[in-house]
Amino acid sequence: MALIITPRQLNQRAQFYYQLGQLSGAGIGLINGLEMVSKNPPAGSYRKPLEQVLLQLYGGSTFGDAVQSTGTWTPSFDLALLRAGEHSGRLDSVFKMLGDYYTDRAALLKQMIADLTYPAFLLHFAVFILPFAEFFSTGNAMVYLLKTFGALIPIYILAFGIIYTAQSRRGLGWRTNLERVLRPVPVLGAARHYLALARLSAALEALIRSGVNIIEAWDMAAAASGSPAMYNTVQAWRPRVLAGQTPAEAVRIATSQFPELFANLYHTGEISGQLDDSLRSLYKYYSEEARGRLRLLAQWIPKFLYMCIAIMIAFRVISFYQGYFKQIQDAGGF
Repeated sequence: MALIITPRQLNQRAQFYYQLGQLSGAGIGLINGLEMVSKNPPAGSYRKPLEQVLLQLYGGSTFGDAVQSTGTWTPSFDLALLRAGEHSGRLDSVFKMLGDYYTDRAALLKQMIADLTYPAFLLHFAVFILPFAEFFSTGNAMVYLLKTFGALIPIYILAFGIIYTAQSRRGLGWRTNLERVLRPVPVLGAARHYLALARLSAALEALIRSGVNIIEAWDMAAAASGSPAMYNTVQAWRPRVLAGQTPAEAVRIATSQFPELFANLYHTGEISGQLDDSLRSLYKYYSEEARGRLRLLAQWIPKFLYMCIAIMIAFRVISFYQGYFKQIQDAGGF
């Protein structure tokens, strides 16, 4: 498992799902499709996990269990969606959905990296150039290194920690705590929540359309959402639904996880017998809302960092000249 996920790796994952989706859509069986992809995978690192998946399938395992046997190679919410797609007989739709998801993630990450290039250059330029006057006058290399690399190393550690913790391959406990911390964050918290609602809607629509029991469908769709809080909410209401409460009534009560729009559309679909259409509409709506907020973040995070760096540089320059003029005054220059 890679410590840091790059746009190239995300595009490779998207290509992998697109290939499987195209083969499934063309009527090629899952095992034959995986065999074809394994011969020409998006990356060499895919060969061993695909061999493991095929070995499990040859032995009679389900696709979900076969993918799970590869360990952390597949993120947990990918696995949940794949299980839902296998159970509903709509793996081709799930493959396309995951391909679109990773394509969007790769594009957003690539844009953010490109936008961060100039602020990063400006930060390094400021860190190395501002203490240079003192180094030039004193010749003390140790102090210069402490003021430059001593400032950059903590920044590198912080950036690495943020990137590492934000990735989707962490364990359930880690993801639960991360979700709890990020949920109140403006824009980002809403984007993550809308993305979870979109995944849940898509998985639920596929499962219901295939005739899966509504209670089991909600369990599987909640797992596919990728949100531990949403999954826990669905598990908490399960006894009430088994006792006769409708899922629409349960959704209306769980306002912290399901917005009013979701509750109203789901209720309308349930009483009209067109729940699959309502869920499809919810998937489209929340997917677009999540993408819009994530694009906004990708645009404004670099701008915010640029402003912070510019303010830091201005403060350091002003401080330098204040110290310089103070030295002149103390020396009797004025």
